[in-house]
Amino acid sequence: MRSVIAGVLLVILLGGCSSTASKHADSGEGRKDPAEVNAQLGIEYMRKGMYESSLQVLSKAIRQNPDLQLAQVSLAILYERLGEEDLAAKHYRKAYSIDSKDPVTLNAYGQYLCRIGQLDKADAMFAGAVKDPLYQYPELIYTNAGICARKRPDLELADRYFRDALKRNPKYRPALREMVRDSFAQGKFLATRAYLQRLQELEALTPEFLWVGMRAENALNDKNAVSSYALLLKNRYPESDETQALIKWERKPGER
Repeated sequence: MRSVIAGVLLVILLGGCSSTASKHADSGEGRKDPAEVNAQLGIEYMRKGMYESSLQVLSKAIRQNPDLQLAQVSLAILYERLGEEDLAAKHYRKAYSIDSKDPVTLNAYGQYLCRIGQLDKADAMFAGAVKDPLYQYPELIYTNAGICARKRPDLELADRYFRDALKRNPKYRPALREMVRDSFAQGKFLATRAYLQRLQELEALTPEFLWVGMRAENALNDKNAVSSYALLLKNRYPESDETQALIKWERKPGER
């Protein structure tokens, strides 16, 4: 059975990188499995940064039901946050052994493997996760896969994954942010402009993206757009590193 509460908490916990799967959610006649209850509580504690409390209740959930995949993968994530690499790997492997097709586990495990540099294995995890037809947020996994592909580095593959994410959800902000970064890094300034415009329709641009937009428009020789981005950056974020970089940039017009 799938747990909406646990799924929502995991989405928050993973920064929007999870789905709504859990195993053994109920125990007869709709009664809640105590291990499931503790797993959900542990996720909530972790979300709030209460790591000691999270460790206690997640460990209890594992003792109550070692095969509760939600508890195993949540404990793996917690140990990863605590810097306990061996324990994180142990619980990721256990979660994977319970159900090697569970998208929550595959996505979280893929992120872990990407972080430790096992990029091929990570890509295989992401590829497996998006095969689940019930997975509600494939754009999340495609974005994770793109970020991992960039570490190879393979910007073409990364862009393909980010575009796949945007095909599933054209307004998915994390993928739009990554496409802005990659387009600018590759000198594709018209594409940078287009993705920035799409992003700006959804949220206020951070100093990073205002600075990117200003430089992209400078490369495109649109002085009005350059001035607009510069003004926004200075007015909204006067103390930011990007504003300081802008001030230095303005003092050296001959080096542009």
